[in-house]
Amino acid sequence: MTAHPSKVLVALSGGVDSSLAAALLIKAGYEVRGLHFLLPTSTPAREAKMLSVQKIAEHLHIPLSCVDLEEEFNRRVVDPFIDSYLNGLTPNPCVLCNQVIKFDQLLRHADRGGIKYIATGHYATIKEGGSSFVQLWRGNDREKEQSYFLHRLNQSHLSRTIFPLGGFMKREVRHLALTMGLPTRSEPESQEICFVPENDYRSFVEDRKGFGIRKRGDIINSDGQIVGQHFGTHRYTIGQRHGLGIASSRPYYVMEMRPEENHVLVGRKEELFSTCVDADAFTWLEGPPSKEAMRVMAQIRYRHTPAPGWLEVLDPERVGLKFDEPQWAITPGQALVCYEGRHALGGGWIRQSD
Repeated sequence: MTAHPSKVLVALSGGVDSSLAAALLIKAGYEVRGLHFLLPTSTPAREAKMLSVQKIAEHLHIPLSCVDLEEEFNRRVVDPFIDSYLNGLTPNPCVLCNQVIKFDQLLRHADRGGIKYIATGHYATIKEGGSSFVQLWRGNDREKEQSYFLHRLNQSHLSRTIFPLGGFMKREVRHLALTMGLPTRSEPESQEICFVPENDYRSFVEDRKGFGIRKRGDIINSDGQIVGQHFGTHRYTIGQRHGLGIASSRPYYVMEMRPEENHVLVGRKEELFSTCVDADAFTWLEGPPSKEAMRVMAQIRYRHTPAPGWLEVLDPERVGLKFDEPQWAITPGQALVCYEGRHALGGGWIRQSD
């Protein structure tokens, strides 16, 4: 945190993390204001979040503003999410939301209110770099750290952002929330996509696009043999084992979705290991590197254990990465995020693997 506290606008979701972030900033001497985003969800869920956020603001004695982003969120996050599944990809909407919704909106409202800083309850860390750049680093809690979801932010975002929870473990956050008597101290942990009811993306996509997208097609193995039937390529993700309905002495796993042919390709577990991966729309947090090849630690999904490899810059927005050891179920549509130790360099969208 800065040594000269001033005004800060905190994104309040209604959960324990964002409420503690606000409380810690008040304790550090900041003049805190809260901002709550109204996003697509059921009416009961929206009302519950609003009530929680209002209780937080009252408890902390801070002003609270709300902004209805349902239309913009549907257009910029939900619609691409649905289109990705229909195109055979597996999207990560949280990464996209941070890039095109959350942090842009925070800065916009901070500028309107003459507020210098913005803050969220993410588990990540900001550090001053050796140059004019601000750096994004992993948070201290390995299980909770969220720099993966923040890799598409730019310097305008990072230079004005505070992450009060970056140095904490989740258990410490729970304890502090209890100690401070925060209304959200007992809130359950949410692991779901915020706009998908009961985390059932298949039903969500079909409700939005119509039941007609459940087109019957063939499930084929890597030898080209038909081994089963499916009811829509959007219902599958790479690495999926359950729900295939294939009778076999050894389990099959989804290897690829081919919506243009209405096929789902499956293979044995060993067939899903890949060494090389290409990613495009790559964003560099501190500008492109001066060298074309570099050693990095890379993640191919949020819960993937970072693995070492060589990153090759193919052009300013496209990279190729060769892992030292094959990685399992590299999935187009997910993000490839690269690190130098705990320091995030940037990331892009996975398009293909070997």
